[in-house]
Amino acid sequence: MNSSYPRPPFSGHAVSLNHFLMGDLGRITAIDSDIDLSQRLTALGLREGCQIRVLRKASFGGPLHVRVGTTELIMRRSEAQRIMAVPV
Repeated sequence: MNSSYPRPPFSGHAVSLNHFLMGDLGRITAIDSDIDLSQRLTALGLREGCQIRVLRKASFGGPLHVRVGTTELIMRRSEAQRIMAVPV
């Protein structure tokens, strides 16, 4: 982890993906979304139990670049906020 600011204490609890820092790895525990977004994320490989890594975070509330398995994708912060994960 390459953070220049303090990390919030996770203490094993699930938090939304937008709280993860660049390089953090987590396991998806829940996805709170409507059916359309849920189907799209599932098709891209984002499912409960999968590991997800944050590769990059754009500044000023921009999108996140994440990897799930061998799939890399860019997602809006509003989408990342709906994905709950436990740090690994």
